[in-house]
Amino acid sequence: MQKKHVFLTAALIAALAILLLLQALLMPKYMVDIKEGALIGEYYENAGSNDVVFIGDCEVYENFSPITMWEEYGITSYIRGSAQQLIWQSYYLMEETFRYETPKVMVFNVLSMKYDTPRSTGSQSQREAYNRMTIDGMRWSSSKWNSIMSSMTEEERQWQGQFSYIFPLLRYHDRWSQLTPEDFTYLFHRDQVSDNGYLMQVGVKPLEDEHVERPLVSYKFGDNSWYYLDKMVELCREHGTQLVLIKAPALSPVWWDQWDAQIEDYAQENGLLYINMLDYMD
Repeated sequence: MQKKHVFLTAALIAALAILLLLQALLMPKYMVDIKEGALIGEYYENAGSNDVVFIGDCEVYENFSPITMWEEYGITSYIRGSAQQLIWQSYYLMEETFRYETPKVMVFNVLSMKYDTPRSTGSQSQREAYNRMTIDGMRWSSSKWNSIMSSMTEEERQWQGQFSYIFPLLRYHDRWSQLTPEDFTYLFHRDQVSDNGYLMQVGVKPLEDEHVERPLVSYKFGDNSWYYLDKMVELCREHGTQLVLIKAPALSPVWWDQWDAQIEDYAQENGLLYINMLDYMD
């Protein structure tokens, strides 16, 4: 009987090891293509000594250089950015950051105020991919769990739901046909792709004409966006950290004047510094 228990235990351990190995193999590596997906996970090796932490979408990890801030101003900083990072994801990343350090300043890019809830139209795989690039790299905590529950679209809730975030093999089990040498090279390790969260891009695309978008039916930010911005203000005040709101210098998507006015009013009402860097493009 004892030998049988030993055999069953060994078999279970072997099966678990195989499943973990398969999961590691099938999960995207973000080392060669779509490097943005590796940014969130890189933070933990650099946490603990940052004066400033940036939170937000691609407009922060492509526009701000922590190395330049250090070399020219002696400011230590880190960028916790990810592609199309939504405001509730930004809040839970901010909440998690306070578990590792208490920076003097938190900088939040306000573009994501335009997204009030997880969208349920358009390309599901694309939206889910953005969720994954923000959430999968987070270490497990209540912040990660709450970010998962706040981010899932209706489609995600209908199949696998939060369990595919707990056990990513449920989501990526069918990636066999998409495996590349990258998946085997980085099976057991990852290279660093950023400089303190800054993702250097070497491509150049000149501005040839003005970016034009159709006017909106309504320019009012949604209640959910305001709710999480309020929570950011409260969270930073609890930790004695100054919250700075910015609109990074990017021409697309358009940052409407009506949006800008709402953030200006909010910043004034809450005693916050708000900098619209589009005003300083020249």
